[in-house]
Amino acid sequence: MRWAILGASNIAATRVIPALRECGQTAAVVLSGDAARAEDYRRTHDIEAATGDLREAVGGDVQAAYISSTNDKHFDHAMAAIDAGLHVLCEKPLSFDVTQAQKMVDAAAAAGVVFATNHHLRNHPVHRAARKMLAEGAIGDILSVRVSNAILLRQALRGWRLDGVGGGVVLDLAVHDLDTLRFVTGMEPTKVTAVGVCQRLSEGPADAVMTSGVLGSSTLFSLHDAYTVPGAVTGFEIHGTTGTLVAGDCMRPDPTGTLRIVADGQDTTVPLEPVDNLYAPGIRAFVDAVNGDGDGEPVATGHDGLRSVTAALAVLQSIDEGRTVRL
Repeated sequence: MRWAILGASNIAATRVIPALRECGQTAAVVLSGDAARAEDYRRTHDIEAATGDLREAVGGDVQAAYISSTNDKHFDHAMAAIDAGLHVLCEKPLSFDVTQAQKMVDAAAAAGVVFATNHHLRNHPVHRAARKMLAEGAIGDILSVRVSNAILLRQALRGWRLDGVGGGVVLDLAVHDLDTLRFVTGMEPTKVTAVGVCQRLSEGPADAVMTSGVLGSSTLFSLHDAYTVPGAVTGFEIHGTTGTLVAGDCMRPDPTGTLRIVADGQDTTVPLEPVDNLYAPGIRAFVDAVNGDGDGEPVATGHDGLRSVTAALAVLQSIDEGRTVRL
């Protein structure tokens, strides 16, 4: 397929465009609000065409759109692509507004196009192995989950992530944690209570957040998301009635990491399927969904994106209102 790249972003350049090409796809046109930036990006990344006009980007000889513009533009870009009959792969969060996110999902369904969310961590070998083990009952019933996704945000990435356009650490990192909870455990968040602060990187929204909550009826979870922590190891622990899964170095965009199971007095390393990158599998599944092959749907659907952003916005609501929010 020929793709419109809506947003001249770092993630498109470093992750998604290479994954598209690995999967035999073509980056046909790139859109930026700054036409000069679009042209420079086109030359740098060997894209066929560049434009500063959204209608032109989605109206040419393209069949799919990848959206990685700033978060405030996702809704308008997705709706324009869907209106043009394009299949859509959108970065998280789908929107700043649950109603808008629902409209995106509904519009794609009505138009008969594939709509997916780029939750790349679903392709991580650690996450997939943990999901399989939990489904097989490897640690019994799940009692609690603890996720650590604290990093030191690189200077080159600080820009829009630290202002109202990005939505801060919750809509950048916690939204991935919440999707990880859903994907790995198969349970939905039902309550969240969060506190957020600014730890010198921004004046708001929060650049460091801790969230506690409930999955389903009685499984506890906690999240630590921050842009301010150097040297931390990301990962998660899942505690069950007969053991614990310990996943390390597995919440970033690379397929690194380890998984261990601690049970019956033994600490055992779990073998993992080798994966070269976390983006190509998602592209392949998306293309298969468009073609009606394979399982017939993307790794993370529009509904998955709707659920993750609904939970992330509940975290922000909890911070703002200082109370527990029910989903």
